[in-house]
Amino acid sequence: MKYLVILMFAVLLVSCKEENKVLKLEQAKYRAELKVNDTLNLPFNFEVVSENELLVFNAEEVIEVKDIAYNNDSVLIQMPVFEGFLIAKIENEKLNGRFVKPSLSRIMAFKAEKNATRFETYERLSKFNISGNWETVFSPNSDENKYIAKGIFKQDGNQVKGTFRTTTGDYRYLEGVLNGNQLQLSTFDGAHAFLFTAEVNDSTMNGMFYSENHWKEPFTAKRNETFELPDANTLTYLKTGYDKVEFSFPDYDGNIVSLNDERFKNKVVLIQIMGTWCPNCLDESRYYAEFYKANKDKGLEIIALAFEYVKTEEQALKNIKRLKENVGITYPVLLAQYGSASKVKANEKLPMLNHVLSYPTTIFIDKKGGVSKIHTGFNGPATGDKFIDFKKEFEEFAYGLLSE
Repeated sequence: MKYLVILMFAVLLVSCKEENKVLKLEQAKYRAELKVNDTLNLPFNFEVVSENELLVFNAEEVIEVKDIAYNNDSVLIQMPVFEGFLIAKIENEKLNGRFVKPSLSRIMAFKAEKNATRFETYERLSKFNISGNWETVFSPNSDENKYIAKGIFKQDGNQVKGTFRTTTGDYRYLEGVLNGNQLQLSTFDGAHAFLFTAEVNDSTMNGMFYSENHWKEPFTAKRNETFELPDANTLTYLKTGYDKVEFSFPDYDGNIVSLNDERFKNKVVLIQIMGTWCPNCLDESRYYAEFYKANKDKGLEIIALAFEYVKTEEQALKNIKRLKENVGITYPVLLAQYGSASKVKANEKLPMLNHVLSYPTTIFIDKKGGVSKIHTGFNGPATGDKFIDFKKEFEEFAYGLLSE
């Protein structure tokens, strides 16, 4: 990653006319675009608060970015927690550069200029209002890639906010517009760069989902206020022949940690299967970090098992440290795997599970060491009422185990 950053800075600096002049970001609201393909761009908004701080906006989410570096007429904006960064030349109050995810070798063209608008509004009023719940199928014509989801949207005029919930998590904070019957939604957080487009009528949607510039898939949806996804507590379970969970993985300092360690005996333990690259895991980790601080003296322990796609152990450990520092995690985060975030390989590390279906997944261990429940996925704050429902259910169950 270090050498890629240096190389990209070098490329951007080739055309510098005033070698010693350092240009800085100006305080203003910006409209950014990531190039999805030759005809589509993924927009998002950010505001430069000072030359050393900016805020990225996705619906109700505000991401504080304070890791900003300058070199002559170029700027490097490192997103918090995730490895993705923006690197660009500053020219005529505009930015032109790239969004880079080094470990995955993914690059998207990036540009930004002063503007507070996310999507253009072409019609004063929308033909429809999509507020409510939508039964959704992604890749409906593919047996291999097909999966279900629940669209949850709120519309004000032609401004739309919401998300898609799936059986493995949600697509977090989506924001956009409904122009006539044309829906456009986007989000950017340094890990996700998602764009959704759809043709809408009063009861159906037909659209396309773009993940950065490397993946796209169609989706269909129909209005259904009573639609619910399968119970997240039934999707992952212990296989026949197993009655407990066992593992031994190193922490950041190289100490091997096992569920059999004295620290965890006669305590309620939550095992969080996650990755530092995973936005749903970040949402969950923020919640768990606070819950742990409030309840660790009551007999609660949490152990996170990180499955990392970065190529080296050194980089994986750096990402774990960065996550812990940014979120304030005080429970152990163990390195379970690096070089791949494959769920198949993750299942090899945890063979007692029927499958690792989702990052994140939480295993609830009671004080006797038995598995009380396994919860697949996470309904994050972007899901609104579902997040409130999740916290209520989670806390009631956790406190029930603690009281036994």
